[in-house]
Amino acid sequence: MDAPALAACIDHTLLDPLAPATGVDQLCLEAVEWQFGHVCVSPTRVRLAAALLEGTTVGVCSVVGFPSGAHLTATKSAEAARAVEEGATEIDMVVALGAVADGDWAAVEADVAGVVAACGGAAVKVILETSAFEPAVARVAAEAAVAGGAAWVKTSTGYHPSGGATLDAVRLLHEVAAGRALVKASGGIRNLQDALALLDAGASRLGTSRGVALVRELGAS
Repeated sequence: MDAPALAACIDHTLLDPLAPATGVDQLCLEAVEWQFGHVCVSPTRVRLAAALLEGTTVGVCSVVGFPSGAHLTATKSAEAARAVEEGATEIDMVVALGAVADGDWAAVEADVAGVVAACGGAAVKVILETSAFEPAVARVAAEAAVAGGAAWVKTSTGYHPSGGATLDAVRLLHEVAAGRALVKASGGIRNLQDALALLDAGASRLGTSRGVALVRELGAS
């Protein structure tokens, strides 16, 4: 993999709730310079990012029900619809983690389906917080997300104390998705070796705030 191919796989991410508008400006400048596939920003920053990236090849992703997932489906759906209206082309929603813990798979599927329906065709990635659950539970949660219409299944928010993306989690999600959905790895991707290993394990997208360092390192190698 060369540097441009890696850059295209990266969602260049800024989800710090304290991040100022100047941080979004910098994020978008870097995304255009390094040709990242997307930026990922908080819902309050979608309109700004979309305006900054208008006319470029960089897409805008935003998050829904972030980071806890403990929101009513109607709330998540409204948040998603508004983000799409303001320029998001992809939505990363946090699964109903409490429903996963309960084993209420019908509720998980319905939650995902509600957000998918609200997005008007924008791709929905479902964050499963895989490190918080046993693999068998994460597997069924991923199945429910795909059944609900997820275009992607995603490992982590990066905010949960249980941890972020792991090779085992990516392999599990890739196996469950089985061509029906794609896999995004995020949370704790700190170096090029980790990034390439996650892609090799089955991820098609990486969510990280370290995209510039990763691409720069690959280009220098």
